[in-house]
Amino acid sequence: MTPIMLSAGLVVLRPIAGQWHCLILRAYRNWDMPKGMPEPNEESLPAAMRETREETGLSTLELRWGGSYRETEPYANGKIARFYLAVSSSGDVSLPISAELGRPEHHEFRWVTFAEAQQLLPSRFEPILEWAQSMAGAPS
Repeated sequence: MTPIMLSAGLVVLRPIAGQWHCLILRAYRNWDMPKGMPEPNEESLPAAMRETREETGLSTLELRWGGSYRETEPYANGKIARFYLAVSSSGDVSLPISAELGRPEHHEFRWVTFAEAQQLLPSRFEPILEWAQSMAGAPS
């Protein structure tokens, strides 16, 4: 049996024009949210924060909902992605160069509504998006 690989990421929300928008990232043709593998002895939430900072340049993130999370169903040889919910009220997204790759990990980013995110992200994200939307409610 293949061991489970648990990655950690964030559903990053920002209030735009009176409604929540999610940050999504594109690598080639695939849309995703900021996430990655924890380093040895690193807990999931700090890993999610670090990966988001490394992939987007966003460092001012508010964990309004604490350590609540949801996980995807297993995909790609048993991988599971654990997502926490964060608010980014300010700051510009950048796509910094990855030291390992020598180029940015992603090609594009977008702030999209939950409905747009459901259209662009793989179906494994549907329960994550539904959870995030129910947790967030209306922006304040």
